[in-house]
Amino acid sequence: ESAANAEAFMLSVYQNLRKATTDNGFFLYAGDVRCAPITGQNTNNYLYLIQNDMKNYKAKKDSKEEGTSSDFGAIYNWQNMYKVVQSANIMIEEVANVKELSAVEVERYRAECKFLRNLAYFFMVRIFGDVPYYGKSITDADTDEMYKDRTPRNEVMEHVYNDFDFALNNIRENDGAQYLNRFIAAGFVSRLMLFEGTWQKYHKNDTELAKKYLTMAKEAGDKVLGNSQWQISGDFKSLFGSTDLSGNKEVLMYRHYDAGVNVTHCVASYSNGTESQGGATLALAKSFICNDGKVYKKSTVAGADELDVKNMAKTRDPRFEATFWDEPRIQAGTLLYSWKFIDRVGPTYFGKTYPPQYKSITNTNDYPVMRLAEVMLNWLEAKAELALMGGDPIIQDDIEKTINQIRKRPLDETAIKKGLQQTAPMMLSDITADFDPDRDKGNLVAGDYEVDPLIWEIRRERRMEFVYEHSRLLDLKRWKKLHYMNNKTYPDTMLGLWVNLEEELPNYLEEDNIGITTVAVPDGNGYKYIVYDGTNADEMTGFYVPEAAEARDDFSDRSYLAPVGEAQINEYNAKGYKLTQTVLW
Repeated sequence: ESAANAEAFMLSVYQNLRKATTDNGFFLYAGDVRCAPITGQNTNNYLYLIQNDMKNYKAKKDSKEEGTSSDFGAIYNWQNMYKVVQSANIMIEEVANVKELSAVEVERYRAECKFLRNLAYFFMVRIFGDVPYYGKSITDADTDEMYKDRTPRNEVMEHVYNDFDFALNNIRENDGAQYLNRFIAAGFVSRLMLFEGTWQKYHKNDTELAKKYLTMAKEAGDKVLGNSQWQISGDFKSLFGSTDLSGNKEVLMYRHYDAGVNVTHCVASYSNGTESQGGATLALAKSFICNDGKVYKKSTVAGADELDVKNMAKTRDPRFEATFWDEPRIQAGTLLYSWKFIDRVGPTYFGKTYPPQYKSITNTNDYPVMRLAEVMLNWLEAKAELALMGGDPIIQDDIEKTINQIRKRPLDETAIKKGLQQTAPMMLSDITADFDPDRDKGNLVAGDYEVDPLIWEIRRERRMEFVYEHSRLLDLKRWKKLHYMNNKTYPDTMLGLWVNLEEELPNYLEEDNIGITTVAVPDGNGYKYIVYDGTNADEMTGFYVPEAAEARDDFSDRSYLAPVGEAQINEYNAKGYKLTQTVLW
């Protein structure tokens, strides 16, 4: 009835989205908070994912056996997402009745609600594929609507596309600090439409839909890249270690933490050097470009082919050193320890008493939710994919205003003192079929495809930029490349970096380690594994093999989408309706 009430209800829609994306670890499964390696929270009866495996679900009631679809817990409970949809629909329908609001203000509220409603839909589509679509609010009396079957993905995404288009033209450009505006919305649209465009290309071979969604991703990116208020201006560590991102020109939207109001987290604690990690793998480390802009097998940087962590920190793109501790750490299962989400000061307290901001659940460094570098890479990938389908070709200027701007990011004082260098700019003319001998030729897995050389390098840039952020699992899913996580096909995903255990970690060569400590040495046909036997300490130099690591189950086409729970299917049946199970489940 009043403008104040309208604003209060609008805030409740945001609160519903927050609840839907944080309760019961939904985002853990959706993939937007962090990427591999993921081990879900095992609380109450909720399921958890083991090592990002979208096939092998485990249930608390019997964690040693593969779960069935009868009790899938939080990941399959889409009720909270539909609360977002319902509240947004009510606001869209009723806000015009608020006489205190102008026509422009009414459209602003509708635009925000359409944006939030379709965030919810896209999060569900990304997990399940087909989901029931509601374009209007419903009541308990609307039984046919409440229990209608899943709407085809393409139909849902047509609504999402149209509503995003409306939102980008009606959300205000500036609505105050830390409030949704047109540029933040455009950043998310670039992310989500890139996902759907590449999904349609690689999963459905639908060129027309791929073009449609990729064009929207590019146009959304244009809105951000065309505005000079967003710039790559600060160093990489400050993006994740700062307690105040309000002045960082690269950050469109961030999550602020404040111990004074009990809004804290524990992510920095897991980067402080004391807390344990699973550790990053050799496969990830090898993907980092050398600072001369070449892959390590072709680099002229001295020591480029020496794959120990100390040397790699010196010779790789500086994001490597900003992401990983530059010495082997026993606190990481692979010995490659991430310190990305903490400032330079926190790790200096190792072996001492940590202040609250670096320990327990009292961390207060901010997190960049949407930043310019992502929009740049979303935009570039969308344009490159469109070019392969007959669109405008990528030119050097496109590289200059995206990848090369990111590579020019300033180095912090510590990085400079360590002798690190900015990575050489990418030259489009260099990106030929033989630029990287290890480029995916599509010949390791039946039915796979070869990755275009430029697309391969854009994907590499994403991998370096977004380690442990939201994107890697989602990228593999949309590219139809989940098999990259198959440890048997890609053994580097089961190894750490090169280490001389006798010199660097002699405590790993004690009597208790006989028959356990293992290194892998290239032998021309893969790896030769050397196990410590108590007498061969001088042979224990090679790629570290994490203790007790087990290979993931194989992936299949059903690994890309999740099933709905049998309990939901039975509930529909009891009411006389049908809820269709996900294809292949």
